[in-house]
Amino acid sequence: MLESVASPSKPSVRSFAIDVARGLSRSPKELPCKYFYDKTGSLLFDEITRTADYYLTRAETSLLRGHAGALVRAMGKGATLVELGSGSSHKTRLLLDEATELAQYVPIDISARHLEETAQALRVRYPRLDVRPLVLDYAAPLPPLDGVLASTGRRVVFFPGSSIGNFEPPAARRLLAEMGKVAGPEGLVLVGVDVPKDAATIELAYNDRAGVTARFNRNLLERINRELQGTFDVKRFAHRAVWQPEAGRVEMQLVSEVAQRVDVAGRPFELGAGEPIITEHCYKWSPERFAALARGAGLLSEEVLFDERRLVSMHVLRAAPRERS
Repeated sequence: MLESVASPSKPSVRSFAIDVARGLSRSPKELPCKYFYDKTGSLLFDEITRTADYYLTRAETSLLRGHAGALVRAMGKGATLVELGSGSSHKTRLLLDEATELAQYVPIDISARHLEETAQALRVRYPRLDVRPLVLDYAAPLPPLDGVLASTGRRVVFFPGSSIGNFEPPAARRLLAEMGKVAGPEGLVLVGVDVPKDAATIELAYNDRAGVTARFNRNLLERINRELQGTFDVKRFAHRAVWQPEAGRVEMQLVSEVAQRVDVAGRPFELGAGEPIITEHCYKWSPERFAALARGAGLLSEEVLFDERRLVSMHVLRAAPRERS
């Protein structure tokens, strides 16, 4: 059952503890990136997007500013816009400002408090728009949304920010298929995608000189300490971001600077000096490779839009026509 922000929820302590224990038991160790986004993490991510070294937000904002009119025309009148991982909905306002005939906006995010504050601000700015926030982990299979979404008008699923890059390719394909189900045969899926570029530019974006991304990464350990009685000495973990061209991804890590033992929910884990904990993979997709990924999910890339510097792209996807038997 879906829960509105009026009845906020978050992943249970039990599920959080299970995911952390499972990740720390693997080799190499890893932690699910979805747990970045508690209240502090969400605010830190917003701060990351304003750093000089993080090109993605500026580039995608430029893309949306340049193509908002065309995207809104493609949506049509009376559409419902469903955004996954909406955060503060800052970039989405570029579409909402243009989409004066949009019927409904459904922002979906895992951070209940942050989502509630954003929804309240949107209702003030767009008083005629039906804003229906949903607290939901979109990384899990999406439940049926028919009881929430408007019954008329085209359904448009919006997934900006290159967040699709946080998923391993099989999981990204499954998520695209889920988005296609929400949009339906007549709907659209709009996906922001970061494209490959030189290692220096990418690594600096994920290890900014202001140190905000390092704080964001370490906040995951602080959250474990707060919510799972963890004993991480956060100062003994270094933030690192490494571009891996063969895999087409940047890997974020927290590296233990000393050999140490940590406890999480009463369970001990050993870390060696220099041992990394992987916290995030961010894939970068060329237009051709992403179109092939989407085809595997039953979606056709109808159009690819770029910012002026071609740093990022946005794919306009539609459901592939079913073959007649």
